[in-house]
Amino acid sequence: MNSSRSVSFQAICQPLTDHHGITTLPLKYADIYPSAPLLNSDAMERQSAAGLMSVRYFQAAPDRMPEEVFEEHHVLLNLQTEEHRVQNWRDGKLRDFIFRKDEVIVTPAGVRSGWQWHGPSDVIVITLDPAKVERFAQAELGMLLDPQQFKDLPQFSDADLCAAGVILRDALASDDMSSAVMFEAMSRVLLVKMLQKFGKRRVEDVELSARFTSKHYQRVLTYVQGHLDQTITVDQLAAEAGMSPSHFARVFKETLGSTPMQYVMAYRIEQGMKMMENEQRPLGDIALACGFSDQAHFTRSFKQVVGMTPRAYRASHSA
Repeated sequence: MNSSRSVSFQAICQPLTDHHGITTLPLKYADIYPSAPLLNSDAMERQSAAGLMSVRYFQAAPDRMPEEVFEEHHVLLNLQTEEHRVQNWRDGKLRDFIFRKDEVIVTPAGVRSGWQWHGPSDVIVITLDPAKVERFAQAELGMLLDPQQFKDLPQFSDADLCAAGVILRDALASDDMSSAVMFEAMSRVLLVKMLQKFGKRRVEDVELSARFTSKHYQRVLTYVQGHLDQTITVDQLAAEAGMSPSHFARVFKETLGSTPMQYVMAYRIEQGMKMMENEQRPLGDIALACGFSDQAHFTRSFKQVVGMTPRAYRASHSA
């Protein structure tokens, strides 16, 4: 991720000082689990299926997790039919509540959070990398997210979200090809549901001509998607956004952290990666479909962005 676009996440991951004056860094949520998960998507053989999120399933005895700051968003789906008492510290404030079946807790990255549960737990824990969420929201939904991305939602009921989590859990239980496909599909469905219901969109400026908003971005993205196999210029994208090329290029980079042409190149490469999942499709055909003049041009650009050739990338993911 480029440096400008990552500013908000760099802020999240800056060293923090606790009440003892000790400097700490954000952790991954899995770093301090008190017990091992029964199921863990990170152990899937086909890692492409676990690209959007990590899903872990726990049935644990009463225990606690200390207060820490995490670099990931984490979502807790409660499957336990028996109500039980839970204490949750969030940025120093204690919530002491009864946790009921199908209730969900969303803790955004950067929030200091700690837990103690006083009864047996039966939960699915989903962790999300903010950078991956940002890319998914932009490329798949045409959404520009607020730096926080998710609303801080300590407790709410959502049976549909929990049901989607159960499908993911069941796909993990039998790690075969069909289950990996199911996990891939349902992880996308679940993330779309979460972003549509709980995602924080960037606040639109009243003066639309002065800033680059989600509406501008959606028009630009639609144009890129519809002309992927063709030459795309800054002038064309600026016209879609209703701006002069120079103003468009400036506000685009301020908002997304890359130049319009860097964005188009990254999008072409990303679509090429998806097309390579069809192992029978020739690389030359993929190159043309993604707007490269030939396979050699595709290979040079792909290696510059990804760090390996398309052939090596396909071989590593096939393996």
